[in-house]
Amino acid sequence: MNNTPYLSLIVPVYNEEENVPLLAKAVEKAIGHINYELIYIDDFSTDGTRAAVKSMNNPKVKLVELKRNYGQSSALAAGIEIATGKYIATMDGDLQNDPADIPEMLRLVENDEWDLVTGIRQKRKDNVIRKIPSKIANYIIRKSTNFHITDAGCALKVMTSETAKEIPLYGELHRFIALNAHIDGARVTEIPVKHHPRQHGVSKYGMSRTFKVINDLVLILFQRKYLQKPMYFFGNLGILFFVLGIIINLYLLYVKLLGNDIGTRPLLILGALLILVGIQLFTIGIVADLLMRTYFESQSKTPYSIRKTVTFESTEKETPKNAN
Repeated sequence: MNNTPYLSLIVPVYNEEENVPLLAKAVEKAIGHINYELIYIDDFSTDGTRAAVKSMNNPKVKLVELKRNYGQSSALAAGIEIATGKYIATMDGDLQNDPADIPEMLRLVENDEWDLVTGIRQKRKDNVIRKIPSKIANYIIRKSTNFHITDAGCALKVMTSETAKEIPLYGELHRFIALNAHIDGARVTEIPVKHHPRQHGVSKYGMSRTFKVINDLVLILFQRKYLQKPMYFFGNLGILFFVLGIIINLYLLYVKLLGNDIGTRPLLILGALLILVGIQLFTIGIVADLLMRTYFESQSKTPYSIRKTVTFESTEKETPKNAN
């Protein structure tokens, strides 16, 4: 009998003592017909969350205890690394996501139609403090990328194991799982899912996360667009600043030839500064380009990833040499 789970459901939890047993029951009711494992990643809870998970004594449940509070992204990364299922699902541990939506999401991934399916929370039952940062993040993603996702913050996702294990997770990047997968070439879609009000515990989200989201999004866009060609970013900026500095100084030279004093003009300092900054940025681009070349070549990494390779057996038969 194969004990390898078909689906690994990863749930990061922090102070969800009352919710973890209820969620385990809801998961069993929703996907009990398939071979699954439920992995709780305890992000150093200060209540009785760990004890609540252990008291269930459920063979389908795994508990991973982190040494300190690392945040949701790192907790998800730990769960994905440990997961052994062919498919991986993620969701929050506050019972606002509904595991009953998982079978339909799994069906889309099983059919090799999509690599990742994410949810769109219908009639979202959150307060304004949680909705505003989410709306801002979704707006920024749509405007700054070609990835038009409706609800990037929805934690309910189902994906192939290969897709999940290639996604970088740190900082607040759990909000950008679908975006990172899309940038890496995964086929991503979204479907409407149910959303319930929180019944137990308190929310851990607030307006302060908006700034973290913006910072991480800028980092993602830079890394994904210029990681293999940093010279395009630093070099272009360097050339721009250098040319502006040259133009300013040529103008000042013209003014000087007309007999005007330019020694005390702030524009002279600006022109010289732009030239120096342009040279520095161009030099940084060369160094960064060499570092990226060393990174790929020294570790035998490839600047591409292959989804799968399909081969076909030849149906042609060789004609015997002695045939008439």
